[in-house]
Amino acid sequence: MQVERRAGTVIVLGNFDGVHRGHREVAYRAAEIARARGLVARIVTFDPHPAEVLGRGAPQVLTARGRKRELVAQLEPPIELYEQRFDLAFAAQSPRQFADHLTSTHHAELVVVGRNFRFGKGRAGDFDTLVELGREIGFEARAEPLVADAVGPVSSTRIRAALADGDVAGAAALLGRPHMVEGVVEHGKKLGRTIGFPTCNLGGVVELPPALGIYATVVDHVDARGRSIALARGATSVGTNPTVDGSGRRTIETYLFDGVGDFDRELYGERLRVHFVERLRGEERFDGLDALVEQMRRDVARAAEVTRAQLPLPGSDAPWA
Repeated sequence: MQVERRAGTVIVLGNFDGVHRGHREVAYRAAEIARARGLVARIVTFDPHPAEVLGRGAPQVLTARGRKRELVAQLEPPIELYEQRFDLAFAAQSPRQFADHLTSTHHAELVVVGRNFRFGKGRAGDFDTLVELGREIGFEARAEPLVADAVGPVSSTRIRAALADGDVAGAAALLGRPHMVEGVVEHGKKLGRTIGFPTCNLGGVVELPPALGIYATVVDHVDARGRSIALARGATSVGTNPTVDGSGRRTIETYLFDGVGDFDRELYGERLRVHFVERLRGEERFDGLDALVEQMRRDVARAAEVTRAQLPLPGSDAPWA
């Protein structure tokens, strides 16, 4: 009886949070090597984040798990995504056990990591350890050069720093697309309706939002099948509403305009994606509603100008899906 031999793999190890330009370039190289060698290309990520399991506190994600899957599925040449469950038992593996796992589970023939990759209990293994273990077990380990710009390597850390400064244009340059948050439209205080600017209040957002401020945005509706469909342009507030609310609670509220879909209907309970195109200004406290409304009119006009070329034609796919 002939036993079918499983195809070997080219594995890229990492969290791939954001699936940014650097991630995509490494995935592309790995997929090209796999295609040339007749192997399977596979990204292996860890869930939950190792820092969370080990009590160090994981950073807020740039992309939720479902969005990461979508972005990886769009990569060309195609590459698989394998989400490795990371728990205390997995973390307790020695470097040798981890290397054995790569061959027993993934049939690894080439393993691609960052030069600063650490693995095994107590982070005992480094890249040189992986190279040596690979020689013993039967796979090659390679550290791919990082994609860089004039500032330095493209990284999730740099993207988080840009968002913390409200620099969504800078974050987009590193991501290769505007940063996005996703949530469900919740009931708010409905003050916006009384002043002519009804907003969608997003709840359940897990992605890192940018700094407090007002942003020009493009908004998609996520339907029941999980498809992202262009909905409208918007002006989005990430803030605490200091003019009308003294609680200090941060909210993400979007005023929609110039839509291509049925954005005038009730959207409570619907899931939206908000893509941040440009920061218009920081958060401000005004001396009353009249001053606030006047500024909001200016914000919407500026948002319309900034996003004029961002929205696709009616019926087309979402711009950033």
